[in-house]
Amino acid sequence: MILNIDGTKPIYVQIAEWIETEILLGQLEKDQKVFSQYQLAEMFNINPATAAKGLSLLVDEEILYKKRGLGMFVSSPAKEIILKKRKSQTLTKLILELVLEANRLNIGEQELIQMVQTANLELERESK
Repeated sequence: MILNIDGTKPIYVQIAEWIETEILLGQLEKDQKVFSQYQLAEMFNINPATAAKGLSLLVDEEILYKKRGLGMFVSSPAKEIILKKRKSQTLTKLILELVLEANRLNIGEQELIQMVQTANLELERESK
């Protein structure tokens, strides 16, 4: 992953989202130890405090938990928490933007649905 340092999203949020994605992809599983703030700092060439802030964000959301003296680990419900969060926040925002743009382009609901279905079929073909 490459961090977008010039973007509007804070680096610590990008770190947290990267760890979330690793959990969703199965690269990090429940009760597995995650990277330390120092490992993340070295991996992404960032300040360890920034990495720690990203980890703390995930602890606050109960995606990670701390074991004193051992580090941070993936919680049992982490995947479900991430899926719910991304569905309610990310997808809702993207869909709203999509619908607004479709309205500006005078694309009706049925045409928009057809476009989504076509895109889904293309993705299915590409994944085979």
